[in-house]
Amino acid sequence: MKYYCNPLNVEYRYQFNKNREDGSLQINREAADPSMILFKGKYYIFASMTLGVYVSDDMVKWEYHRLPTNLPLYDYAPDVRVIGDYVYFSASRRSENCDFYRTKDVINGPYEEFKGTFPFWDPHLFEEDGRIYFYWGCSNVTPIYGVELDPDDMTPIGEPKELIFGDNKIRGFERFGENHAASTDEDEIDSKVQQMIKRLGTKEEDLSPEQLTMLRAYMSNDPYIEGPWMNKHNGKYYLQYACPGTEFNIYADGVYVSDDPLGPFEPAANNPFSYKPGGFIPGAGHGSTMEDKHGNLWHTATMRISMNHDFERRLGIWPAGFDKDGELFCDQRFGDWPLKVEQGKMEPFADPEWYLLSYGKKASASSFVEGNEPENAVDENVQTWWRAVTADPGEWLEVDLGKAYDVRAIQVNFADDKLEIDLPEGAQFQGEIFSQRYIDDAAQTTRWSLMGSLDGDEYFMIEDKSEVDTDLPHDLIVREEGIQVRYLKLTVYNLPYNQPACVSGLRVFGIGDGEKPAVPEFVAERISDLDMDVQIKGGGAVGYNILWGHQEDKLYHSYMVFGTEQRIGALVRGQDYYVRVDAFNESGITKGKTVKLNSV
Repeated sequence: MKYYCNPLNVEYRYQFNKNREDGSLQINREAADPSMILFKGKYYIFASMTLGVYVSDDMVKWEYHRLPTNLPLYDYAPDVRVIGDYVYFSASRRSENCDFYRTKDVINGPYEEFKGTFPFWDPHLFEEDGRIYFYWGCSNVTPIYGVELDPDDMTPIGEPKELIFGDNKIRGFERFGENHAASTDEDEIDSKVQQMIKRLGTKEEDLSPEQLTMLRAYMSNDPYIEGPWMNKHNGKYYLQYACPGTEFNIYADGVYVSDDPLGPFEPAANNPFSYKPGGFIPGAGHGSTMEDKHGNLWHTATMRISMNHDFERRLGIWPAGFDKDGELFCDQRFGDWPLKVEQGKMEPFADPEWYLLSYGKKASASSFVEGNEPENAVDENVQTWWRAVTADPGEWLEVDLGKAYDVRAIQVNFADDKLEIDLPEGAQFQGEIFSQRYIDDAAQTTRWSLMGSLDGDEYFMIEDKSEVDTDLPHDLIVREEGIQVRYLKLTVYNLPYNQPACVSGLRVFGIGDGEKPAVPEFVAERISDLDMDVQIKGGGAVGYNILWGHQEDKLYHSYMVFGTEQRIGALVRGQDYYVRVDAFNESGITKGKTVKLNSV
């Protein structure tokens, strides 16, 4: 059997982002806005700011390949779609016309170019019966647009149609901010407007009333409606979109449904269909939905770190599907735990086979920087990490599970912390004026070893990657038959740019021999049209999954928490909901009872 664990373990390119105001650099790794396709028996993921493409035979092991340089690789949100014998490619450039490309050989090309006739952001192509439809949009002011294109020259046929607008007064999941709690204070918005005017190098009196109105709208906390993707199922068209902002834990994908590829569209009852606000790494927005070789549906999307830069992001993939009523769903209950990928038809809502063993366990290290203690590597939070004092080979991190466990998988997550690196020689910044960057495609290495012990004295090797030439920052080690381990010791020999050892998660999964948690008791109260509070009273649990949905048998939304209180702000005004809380520990999962949420 084959397994993977989100975030995807692929090579994420380092980029040097130039601050327009003072010229300083922000350095981070990024891949986002993934388009995933199946073409000629292989899977391909195109993602923003990678300069390349990830290729796989099985959706588990991905290899990075550099793309031909005639493609606009510094443009955001690359869209790819299989149409006939070709893969079509386009990407975003708001200030000038964007071109289209197609090829029969993704890695080597050549890519035939179609000169663009209009600018767009977050593009997406959809083909049916020889007709091509095009969707685009990325704004908190304008909607998602759609238009038919002439397949001979990729020019529009007719005028674009406005298809999806945001409305954060009706759809709670479209509200800005961490857990949908961004400020709407007018003075704060005024301050952001003045900062932007300064960045533009102009004065307020030099802007027209219309320009000021538009600028104020952009600086508001209205949701970004972006990243369209289309699927067809049983005669219905499912137009997916991302909201409200990529830097938040609640970045999500919603969906509208129509009988026609150009609408009119109505929001689906199950919204957002892709939503992962909790767990080790959150975020599940701006993605794509694809059927694999065996008829299984998968959704891939953007996951959030956003510590070194707002756009410090990763990729995730989750099982998806259409239920008996044609509702699009995505299973993200345990969305960053090891997932088994079967080479055949799969059950999208299968429970995990292995459970989290490392949360809150005792951790120690060879050295640490104040504020980056070793326990940060076991707190299930990608935004905190252990950092060693030096970059010397041999700095180590150890986790004590408290007793010997049947360990089946370990995920090693490396982090970056305030990198201070000189711009590589010959680097040239590219991109539009507010997003000037240089992406470094020089080879990097991440070298380490992982040892295990039952007593803390005698150790055995679990995985030795001390001499590899790859840079995989989210490595997963699988021991499907299980190994008995209490202590796990990670020794770091080299990280990119010779930075100090830095680990956001040394995550251990397996099977405990204790009792499962008790059935959790909880109170869920709808406190507004868009919000509910959940308070949990349970026993013997490591954490909980709060599940909710618009029907008792459709609890498709989830929020993994490690505490006992959580406000959830993703409700839709006027829609009824049902809620359940499941508990989990090292030995298993206990499902709770479903209750109907009160009205307000």
